[in-house]
Formats: sequence, C-alpha cells, structure tokens
Amino acid sequence: MRIIGHVDMDAFFAAIEQRDNPALRGKPVIIGGLKHSPRGVVSTCSYEARKYGVHSAMPISKAVELCPHGIFLPGNMEKYRQVSEELQRIFASFTSLYEPVSIDEAYLDLTETYKKYSSLWELGRAIKDKIRGELGLTASVGIATTKSAAKIASDLEKPDGLTIVLPSDFDRIIGSLPVGKLHGVGKKTAERLEKMGIKTIIDIRKVGRKAMVSTFGKHGDWIYNLAWGIDPRLVEKEHTRKSIGRETTFPRDTADPEVVIKALDELCADVANRLQKRGLWGEAITLKLRTADFRTTTHTLTLKRPVAAKEDLSEGALLLLKKHWCRNESGHAPALRLVGVSVSDLTDVKQMNLFESHPLTKIDLLLADLNKKFGPGVVTTGNIESCEEKD
Repeated sequence: MRIIGHVDMDAFFAAIEQRDNPALRGKPVIIGGLKHSPRGVVSTCSYEARKYGVHSAMPISKAVELCPHGIFLPGNMEKYRQVSEELQRIFASFTSLYEPVSIDEAYLDLTETYKKYSSLWELGRAIKDKIRGELGLTASVGIATTKSAAKIASDLEKPDGLTIVLPSDFDRIIGSLPVGKLHGVGKKTAERLEKMGIKTIIDIRKVGRKAMVSTFGKHGDWIYNLAWGIDPRLVEKEHTRKSIGRETTFPRDTADPEVVIKALDELCADVANRLQKRGLWGEAITLKLRTADFRTTTHTLTLKRPVAAKEDLSEGALLLLKKHWCRNESGHAPALRLVGVSVSDLTDVKQMNLFESHPLTKIDLLLADLNKKFGPGVVTTGNIESCEEKD
C-alpha cells in the first residue's frame, strides 16, 4: 500500500512576515501590495484577515473595503523562496521522493519512511514538529494512500492540522464533502454537477460511471474514479516540472520602453536565479504580454543550446519583445498591463557528467557550478543563438 503525504503551509507569506516581525503577530496581515496599490492583488493573508472575508486573488482595493485596518505589505519573494528551499530540505530529510506543487506545498511519498514510525500519526507529527522547530512556521498535513485524498485531508483541519485518511476511512471523512473538493473539479464543473443533483462526493457514485462519461467525457471518468478513492498518480521528482517563470503587473498601464525593458530585465534575473539554484537549464524562452484591454499573447523562442544565465534570458526576451510589441497605425506600441518571462524544455545538469557529449559545453557546466556556489550572475557566458520561433 502506498503512503502519500501532502504538506500545505499555513498562510505562508503572511506567516513568515509575522514570524520575522513580532509586532505583526495576531494582526490581519495582507500580502500583495500596499494599501493604496491600484492594481495589487492579494497573494495570501493571515488567518486574522480571513475572518473579514479577505482571500487570495482578491484585488487589494476590495481587501481594503473588507479590512480597512489590515496591515498591507508588498511581500518579499526572495525571502519566501529562501524559506521554501529550507522547507524542501526538511522534506528531503523524510524522503528522497517529494514533489513540490508550489512554493508552499508538496507531495511526499512516505511508503518507506512510514516503516520507521510506530504509526502514521507519529510520522505526521514528526513532519510538523520539524517544520515548526526549524522554520518557526506551522503546516497542515494530510496522509492517505492517494494524492487526491492526501490533498483533501491537509485542508480539513487548517491551520496547523493533521488528518489521516485510510481506505476504510474514505467514506466517513471524505465521502460527504462537497464535490468541489475533488482534484480537477473546478467551479464550473461543480455547478454542472449540482444541477444534476450531485452535491457530495458519494453522490457521484450514485449517478454511475456511464452518466459521468456521457456528460463530461474522459474527465467524467476521472472524477468518478476519484469519488471511489482511485487515483493512480505517483509522486514525481521536481525536475519533471515543465517550466520556470515569473510575471509582473504594472502599477499602471505603460507604453514606456524603458519601464517595460527594466521590468523584463528584473524578471529574467529572478528566473535565472531560480534556474541556477535548482541546477536547471532551459531550451526555450517564452514572453507573455497582456495589453490594457486584457488581450494576452505568448511568444516562444527555441534555442540551439540550453541557457540559464540572466544575460541570455534577457537577450531572448528582448528579441521577442522587439518583434511582437508592435506599433499600431498611429505609430505607438499598445500600453501593457503585464509582462512575463518563462523558460521551458528544462535540462537537469545535476545528472550530467562533465565530460558527456551534450550541447552544453564543459565551460557552461563549470559556470553553472560556480554560480550555484557563489551566487547567480557571478560568472556569465556569451550571447544566445536563436534557432526557431513559434507563437
């Protein structure tokens, strides 16, 4: 029997700020922008702020209406990423097979680890205690035999929760929950299910597989299996992730090339930093543009060799910007609301031998090692070579 844990940090960004500044403890802390940020969006908030109805993805302006006395902070992504890396080292101390889902949550395959503990409860407490002891933060942990059940379990007793769901407990703990709790059942799917008279997870079984497939296709078959606790997905290592990227929304729409280029440069520096810390290189660069009217386009440049240096990413992003941020009939480029940069087709250089035949030269690999030891950007490489481009 497979044992899978899902660890979800509690109000991660806000909790870090409260940990580092005792004056913020017990107060409604809202991360995402200053109080008067016209375009800010809540990335997370403390549980004290959630009592007023504030939640992630909410405009800062709305959060101010709900919680005018809240403490609004722009956040510090570099600090949060550093804590996330410390968190992953804790995961690695329990199992070599863990899968980060985001900066503050991950799946852990605990099948072998469990043998060292007297019970799943003891194992779950050990994970939570180590996180609290080393990071000064709380986490909610779910342990089950599938990814889906483990993720649902970790959300049931937040904050600082621990829930264990064995197959014999599935109906009692999960069966009566709303259908929206299932992995892959979004708001629209949940609404369609409710119109069919399906409100709980067990209700899905009553409708039957045939009706689910008839209504939702293959996705209906997937949902039906989850309702029975069937989820064959395995925990996968982080290097299987498809891309690393970052985007930013401007405080106000801008058509100023200097502002846009500066933003892109900062994004590329951040992405390069994340690539180098993980020992990853990418063979494709994607530029994301969103204009003032919310029209969003993406443009990808495929490279002749993998890159990870900030200079290479910046050069590729600028090539795409110059080609696709086109001037209109009046001779002006459209104002932009958002820009983003991501790198895909990732290569894990940690698994390479320095003398293997590979598009990366020995110098490339040596520079990656130096930058990883002494800081991204300490040593850089030459210019990139573009090969082909696709929209």
